[in-house]
Amino acid sequence: MEKVSHETYDRYIRGLMDISQAITSDLYLEDILKLIVMVTAKVTGVEICSLWLIDEDVAPKKIRLKATQAIDPGYLKDRSLNMDEGVVGYVATHNQPLIVGDVLKEPRFKEKEMARRLGLVSMVSVPMHIKDDKVIGVLNCFTAKPHKFSRTEVNLITTVANQAAVAIFNTELMVKTKVIQEELETRKLVERAKEVLMRRRNMTGEQAYRWMQKRSMDSRKSMRRIAEAILLSDEI
Repeated sequence: MEKVSHETYDRYIRGLMDISQAITSDLYLEDILKLIVMVTAKVTGVEICSLWLIDEDVAPKKIRLKATQAIDPGYLKDRSLNMDEGVVGYVATHNQPLIVGDVLKEPRFKEKEMARRLGLVSMVSVPMHIKDDKVIGVLNCFTAKPHKFSRTEVNLITTVANQAAVAIFNTELMVKTKVIQEELETRKLVERAKEVLMRRRNMTGEQAYRWMQKRSMDSRKSMRRIAEAILLSDEI
């Protein structure tokens, strides 16, 4: 195993601590992703990091560019590859790191225009794992000069990637949980508001719901806002 200085290990440990903090923070996914690429670039000393996540909500699945710390935000829009495309598709599908000495000479590398523009040469691409060895994405690290990534460097970057994967997974879970909670609360409010309308306007449940739905559309307010207004008026 290659020797790595204490200073390098310290940088990685501090980076892992930053990502660990993100796991328990109230930041949402976009902020978490930005933090991960910034921290990874800082602790590894590479030129650019990019983070791709697998989109399992489409069929067939795609892998989408979600964050990078040095590319114009417009570049991020709709950057996606099929799971059998590119370096990231290969790494995600085969669940193993890939080291590329020169990205411009690598047939699988699809972002050659970006690499020329930014002067990128070497890269390492590693899968991002959560429990049960499931791959949720890929983390890329690029250098501006030819660089031969050592096994130790790859292992350390993989550790960062896996820690990042946990942060992303937990954040997505948190967001989904909040969305579900809000949906359940809205349904309860709508049901209570329906009961008020049924009592005050002598409506059936279906009539009450349609009345609320029409009011929501006409006023361009959510069903939750309409339900809250009905319940508030009932209390006065």
